[in-house]
Amino acid sequence: MLTEVEAYCGEGDPASHAYRGRTASNAVMFGPAGHVYVYFTYGMHFCMNLVCEGQPGPAAVLLRAGRVIEGVALATARRSGRLARPGRSARASRAPLREVDLARGPARLCEALAVDRSQDGTDATVPASSLLAIAAPDRVSPARISRGPRVGISRAADRPWRYWITGDPTVSPYRAYAPRRPTQKPVTGQDGEGGTIPQ
Repeated sequence: MLTEVEAYCGEGDPASHAYRGRTASNAVMFGPAGHVYVYFTYGMHFCMNLVCEGQPGPAAVLLRAGRVIEGVALATARRSGRLARPGRSARASRAPLREVDLARGPARLCEALAVDRSQDGTDATVPASSLLAIAAPDRVSPARISRGPRVGISRAADRPWRYWITGDPTVSPYRAYAPRRPTQKPVTGQDGEGGTIPQ
């Protein structure tokens, strides 16, 4: 069950992957609504979006967090690294995971559901799909939904396009954008003075 999402509104949104136009990697965003747009970030994580407008304008909703309500043991095995995945071997067992943390954050959600780039473009409206989005049987009251700025973006950071179920423990923590600092390496000059140089 999704508990947190963020909206990205295409070519009018500087934080959107579609802001600069269509490319091979973001092409799904320019296609029909209901399809899954998967991207790889920081060289290590997958994140998943649902295209929500399709033609004529690319817009998508990033699935930021959720609560695993079926298949907890399988999601735990995936998240703990005990299951090998294509291109990866199984990791040694880590510290036990709390159920509330299984899909708490967009990368964790993808890992719990075994989502990777091979599912980019999947139609999440087709019952036979490997990724199927369905309406929750019990609708969340609008009074329980909070909104605020999106997480960790540097452009259009003031737009309150992040939505979450108020007080739900599976919602990821908010973090404002913080530029990465270059790694510093200590050096000693010829005169013995110390200093640092960026890597």
